[in-house]
Amino acid sequence: MRPESTLDGVLPIDKASGMTSHDVVAIVRRVLNTKKVGHCGTLDPMATGLLLLTLGRGTKIQDLLMSEDKEYVGTLKLGETTDSQDADGEITSTNPIPELSAEQLETAFAKYDGDFYQTPPMVSAIKKDGVALYKLARQGKTIEREPRFVHIYAHQILGTRLPEVDFRVVCSKGFYVRTYAHDIGHDLGCGAHLNALRRTKSGRFDVEMAFPADQLKTASREEILAKLLTLPQVSRIRGA
Repeated sequence: MRPESTLDGVLPIDKASGMTSHDVVAIVRRVLNTKKVGHCGTLDPMATGLLLLTLGRGTKIQDLLMSEDKEYVGTLKLGETTDSQDADGEITSTNPIPELSAEQLETAFAKYDGDFYQTPPMVSAIKKDGVALYKLARQGKTIEREPRFVHIYAHQILGTRLPEVDFRVVCSKGFYVRTYAHDIGHDLGCGAHLNALRRTKSGRFDVEMAFPADQLKTASREEILAKLLTLPQVSRIRGA
């Protein structure tokens, strides 16, 4: 058995829907019997996909890994907005969906390519005076949020089954895909929310190399540690 002192590195996890990122961290701490575990970029409970966990000395490069670009595939649903901008929230408006051509959809998505400022949603982990915004949102409060400078490197419309549109987006850190879906719906005049989301890449790390989160509680310690990337391996993957 590998001693706790050598549990240094990055453990890629494929997060299941319904779990928080903190849930995954707590399970790994318990299963591997180690306290020094962090994660690189929160995934909302409804989202699935790549969640990089840092263990031991790996926590020292957590900020570096969090700063890297991300790739997501998702589905937005036109005609409905929610208070959280995703399917976990309460519906706040319902609108008819106009006849939309492929060109109109592409124009709506393409508007956000490159650099722009994005206003974070109220239901988020961003803190105001030490209090997470989502806690204020639960109290029915809405406060002004500072827009964030973000970047979209690439997007692709993968399929259209109105009211749903499947897409792929490659974006910078700090980017809210549910706000992206909300804003596109606003631009199309009918509103929208994010109905599904999966993180497929973070930097040069791919979800294909990840251990399934729903198997963490039943897998052996050895099976999980077989997916642990050592710090030299992480450096090689990143091309550093």
